[in-house]
Amino acid sequence: MRNTARWHCAPTKRRFTGLTLTAMASLMDDDARSRRPPGTTPRVRERGSCQVMPWPYPRVFAHRGGGTLAPENTLAAIRFGAELGFRGVEFDVMLAGDDVPVLIHDETLQRTTGQPGRVPDTASVALARLDAGAWRGRRWRGEGIPSFADAAQLCHTLKLCANVEIKPAIGVERETGAAVATMARQLWPVTQPPPLLSSFSVEALAAAREAAPELPRGYLIESIPVRWRETTAALDCVAIHCNHRVLTRRLVSEMHAAGYAVLAWTVNHRITARKLFSWGVDCVVTDALDRITADLARQADSAPSKA
Repeated sequence: MRNTARWHCAPTKRRFTGLTLTAMASLMDDDARSRRPPGTTPRVRERGSCQVMPWPYPRVFAHRGGGTLAPENTLAAIRFGAELGFRGVEFDVMLAGDDVPVLIHDETLQRTTGQPGRVPDTASVALARLDAGAWRGRRWRGEGIPSFADAAQLCHTLKLCANVEIKPAIGVERETGAAVATMARQLWPVTQPPPLLSSFSVEALAAAREAAPELPRGYLIESIPVRWRETTAALDCVAIHCNHRVLTRRLVSEMHAAGYAVLAWTVNHRITARKLFSWGVDCVVTDALDRITADLARQADSAPSKA
């Protein structure tokens, strides 16, 4: 039986419980633990009847692996982010034509491979043979479209936390959510922090919840829905992933008061990142790995989050 005593989304609570965070902290690497002063423990804040614990992931994630400095959603991008000192990477996962989850953002292949065709119509083996790196420069030539399984293995090897965005093609939202969550459950051992699943698709998140209810989920939003509380609650999410431009200090406080962590995307300027952290935002995702650098990430990791 899979150990569910981890930072996860319990069926009746959408908060970070003391039990699951304690289990999560025990899984974090020595470097992460060393950021906490000796003899101290994470601060616990009370919200209503539930104890809300600090954000257990890195405070900065590299968008699509290596931001705009590497070919997005490739193994090379993930390695590049790790080489720059980032401890968390975000990437997109879609189903190929043979239902194998692969890393890609667009439903079509043209932008990142220069080839015609659609991901849902192309087998994963054929996708792996395409060059998804050359568009970013000669040094990246030959980088194929990787499978989700290969990306997960690389994250394990490099000791990276992962924010896995479920990116369904039109018409297969539920199938994609279920497949990605099921594979994530299989790919991440209980000895490592679980991936944070996220999606703009409510259907995909609902299917992910059904397939792997113990894995944490984040509700991705471009703008703030009127019923954001109800939707996030219905999906049993632990976090809300917002376009940083729609956030305010008050809204961050309201989301925290409702029991959710707040992740902001896509933050590409240091002054913006510092402002968001001062508001209590728990995590930012960045394309600008040369501006939102690992030193800022380390500073953020050493400061307690408000979640």
